[in-house]
Amino acid sequence: MVLAELGFDEGQILAGLKPWVECESPTYDADAVDRMMDLATYELVAAGATIERIPGRMGFGGSVRATFPHKSAGEPGILISGHLDTVHPVGTLDVLPWRIDGNKCYGPGVMDMKAGNYLAIDAIRKLALVGHETPLPVTVLFTPDEEVGTPSTRELIEMEARKNKYVLVPEPASADGGAVTGRYAIARFHLKAKGKPSHASWALEDGRSAIAAMALKILQIEALTTPDCTFSVGVVKGGQWVNCVSSLCEAEVLSMAKRQADLDDGVERMLALSEEEGGVVFEVTQSVTRPVWEPSSETLAMYALARDVASEIGFDLTHGSAGGGSDGNFTGAMGIPTLDSIGVRGRGLHTLDEHIFIDSLVERAQLMAGMLMRLT
Repeated sequence: MVLAELGFDEGQILAGLKPWVECESPTYDADAVDRMMDLATYELVAAGATIERIPGRMGFGGSVRATFPHKSAGEPGILISGHLDTVHPVGTLDVLPWRIDGNKCYGPGVMDMKAGNYLAIDAIRKLALVGHETPLPVTVLFTPDEEVGTPSTRELIEMEARKNKYVLVPEPASADGGAVTGRYAIARFHLKAKGKPSHASWALEDGRSAIAAMALKILQIEALTTPDCTFSVGVVKGGQWVNCVSSLCEAEVLSMAKRQADLDDGVERMLALSEEEGGVVFEVTQSVTRPVWEPSSETLAMYALARDVASEIGFDLTHGSAGGGSDGNFTGAMGIPTLDSIGVRGRGLHTLDEHIFIDSLVERAQLMAGMLMRLT
């Protein structure tokens, strides 16, 4: 089948994608994420899927699992794994509205990763409309918590991946438009400094500032960064009254390493920072971790197939390992052939300049359809 004959249309894709982007779905707002899952469920059912809604836990929204009719239903096939949560809080549309400017389409979460997810459904829909059954059964799993490390659905993703031969992850393409065939290891940490409160004016010397202690630790932590293992403090919360010496300050740290051994060493160095000094207790707790994913020969074979499909469409698809985690870390590290970042091209993800390149929509929909048609 010629991919161009599937009838992907930029205008139709944008019209379908707009309600998704305008349904803001920040990770920590479970109700908002569930509303986004409702929109995705409609599109999946309209594409012919049977749906399972999986309740959320740990305070997060729920998930959607969709299976499509197939003569080999129940046998190992293809899992399309995506997340529908974003980093943008409700209200971001006020400053980053859905907007088309030339070849760019703007909006919160449009690049990471609503457009890629929408295109995956559109690829399945277009194949069904022309009566083409994929060689393998297809399952789509949309989850609600990737942006915070997938604490509530990692087991769900891994169990679903075990049932399948391949995993496709429509995260946004790399900066050069390439796919991802491996990812670095990532760990997150929670920091807590507990000091002693006092009045900040007439009894300043009686207090022990948790904020001051945390500030010193932040400098120490970020100074741990090397080319092999990085440390970044991205969240700091402390104090309640300016006229009180702070008794509590909390922070969150992200560490990334190309090799698992380097991350393990970084974890040890972070945990060793827990101490009590000068009347302030400092605690470091490790939270979610993404394992390093090194490409297997089977993953590279998937990439080779994708590059052939891309060549037929008219572009060259590069590949490589990448920083920044995704749920592909889990499936790839399990040894299941995984091809990541085959979604749209764009720029500015996680910022108020987030946008996609419109001319990548049909290209990437065709790529997804081609992979579904060729994987056996």
